[in-house]
Amino acid sequence: MKKQVVSVWIPGDQLLLDHPALREAEKDYPREDIYVVLIESRERICQLPYQRKKIVLLLSAMRHYAERLRVRGYQVELLRSDSFISGLLDHVRRQQPVRLLTMAASEYDTRQLQQKRLAAELGVSVAVLPNSQFLIEFYNPIPRPQPGKRYVMEHFYHAMRRHYGILLDDNGEPTGGQWNYDKLNRQGLPAHLHVPAIPTFQPDAITRDVIGLVESMDHGVGSARDFDLAVTHEQAQHLLKTFIAERLTDFGPYEDAMSSQSSSLYHSQLSPYINIGLLDPLDAVQAAEVAYYQHRAPIQSVEGFVRQILGWREFMYWQYWQQMPGLRHANSWHGHRRMPQMFWDGLTDMKCVQHIARRVLDTGYSNHIERLMVICNFCLLSGIDPYEVSNWFLSCYVDAYDWVVLPNVVGMGMNSDDGYTATKPYIASANYINKMSDYCNGCRYSCKQRSGPDACPFNVLYWNFLIEHEQTLRSNPRMGPSVLGLRHLDLQERKEITEDARQFLSHLAYYPATDSVPGP
Repeated sequence: MKKQVVSVWIPGDQLLLDHPALREAEKDYPREDIYVVLIESRERICQLPYQRKKIVLLLSAMRHYAERLRVRGYQVELLRSDSFISGLLDHVRRQQPVRLLTMAASEYDTRQLQQKRLAAELGVSVAVLPNSQFLIEFYNPIPRPQPGKRYVMEHFYHAMRRHYGILLDDNGEPTGGQWNYDKLNRQGLPAHLHVPAIPTFQPDAITRDVIGLVESMDHGVGSARDFDLAVTHEQAQHLLKTFIAERLTDFGPYEDAMSSQSSSLYHSQLSPYINIGLLDPLDAVQAAEVAYYQHRAPIQSVEGFVRQILGWREFMYWQYWQQMPGLRHANSWHGHRRMPQMFWDGLTDMKCVQHIARRVLDTGYSNHIERLMVICNFCLLSGIDPYEVSNWFLSCYVDAYDWVVLPNVVGMGMNSDDGYTATKPYIASANYINKMSDYCNGCRYSCKQRSGPDACPFNVLYWNFLIEHEQTLRSNPRMGPSVLGLRHLDLQERKEITEDARQFLSHLAYYPATDSVPGP
């Protein structure tokens, strides 16, 4: 008689050392009777023109993970299939498991597949376990949100700090007397500072095979040939340790700086690995906390890093599940234009966009302030459809996934979810970019002019946005000072700005619409 086996499906962004589905399976079965299924889905890979380095990262990390599981004694099937469903069907027909275990996906569409269709499609019992990659799955500060109420990230962040005991004194109050040191973290980058390089990794035989596969697909943006990212838990852990030792100290003060000379600056660039399970978020937070108590990093740097993970990352995930599925097409500022071609090829006279777009297309990375205050800022001021912007982010960044892009881009960056994620639009003129970067040096446009042929488009578009939405913005108390600036514009200058904005936007080249979205 054929022995009974159980199957565990692990999607490629769930490469956890301690996976809950494996832990659950081991309660009733020895490892030799547990079949782990990993699927390289052609349909999923080709839904958008994804960054080739991201595809290599996922496929190589999956293949290294499969080898790790085999060494641990599991039966592992790593399948290349047309879709998740077709791969799982092939596996079920072959192995005939008594049931299939899987962990709830972090993305809406795949979770819908798991919870509503998978059992019927496969003809086998399916158990979907809670997701353990996010800390709010263990403690949710707002378990029963009131419909229509806006929730602020700062309060959420305080609750997370208190629950997990991070940077608290003996009385349960914030270390140093403040919850947030963001006001100390807004310095421009001095020219004399030396930024330590982030370690890179020579591709092994597994990764070289994946690079060849991805390059042969003729699909996606960027190039896989110079891939040098971490693909194992040990490599990701090494990156965390070097960040704590070499860059955390200066991370805080220069957190919002931008530079044409360096994309990473003092940022950790750990999000690609946290997002697929190669690093644990709480481990990263606690490593930074230890550095503070050992006097190896100042409070503003450590708190800033902690807030990125324990506050921002968790709050974005919380907002995602509060607002889906409507968040995908939220568009409260009524943007209708497509993504400008310059973000897809870097061909523009705007030096800030040129540097950032080319960098993203080449590496799959730019820091958070470039994403917020250059890319999303430009797109909101220009009336770009948030759906198109989110698809560009999903395509181009190595750390981009539905759960983080939609609340961060549609909600926070473009303020297009009726203010549920952020209480005001993050819009700014060229003055902000000039203050926080060296991008304006030698640019064909003037960051000082508001109108005219040499005026920076950020200035023209910023003032045009204030003019166009003056009444709406006046109702937001956080936008008061910005709107009051309109009093300095007489009727003639308003007309000039409006016409300059119309001319600029009408001459932008726009990329064809990206109609497909990530799904199973």
